[in-house]
Amino acid sequence: MKDLISLTCLLSLFFTLNVKTFAKVEAQNYNFSLDELALFAPGQPLEKIKEKYKDIDVIKESGEEQIIKIYVAQTRYKYPVYIQLKNKTSIGYYAKLPTYFLHDIFHQSLINRYGKQDTYKKQESEAIYIWKNANGNMIVYNGACTITCFPVYLSVMKKPKKEEAIKPLLQQFMNIDLFKKI
Repeated sequence: MKDLISLTCLLSLFFTLNVKTFAKVEAQNYNFSLDELALFAPGQPLEKIKEKYKDIDVIKESGEEQIIKIYVAQTRYKYPVYIQLKNKTSIGYYAKLPTYFLHDIFHQSLINRYGKQDTYKKQESEAIYIWKNANGNMIVYNGACTITCFPVYLSVMKKPKKEEAIKPLLQQFMNIDLFKKI
């Protein structure tokens, strides 16, 4: 009986040590880079996007303007990105980010790249962060919290000039006049 107990203890110790040496827990967005979305940034041609993404859905098309949807897939996640085009060139995108990303890490990566946001608005458990002129573009990031905090979307758009009659994606999706409030 004594030998059986000793053997059981040794086996449990072996399996415990064995599991601890091979287990690695890492947040899903530690290996995510904002460079993954650079292909969709304002000024990028549709041909470059088509080189990497073959499965493109046309959501809306009218004249020179077009909205397309693609799915960005990585090892652990897949999420939709809507790209607004004018004359087959991106003027902005809207990425619906995975909710299992960590907000703190994602927000910090935006701060590292573009500096502190110009505007921050919080309502209940959601917040919107706005960079009004980040490399000539306007960036809107939305994060929310329940038990943990997570990103909701990231929108990057060329800020339209007054003479342009372009309604940015975020404005179309949210049905708000974003530029009057900022």
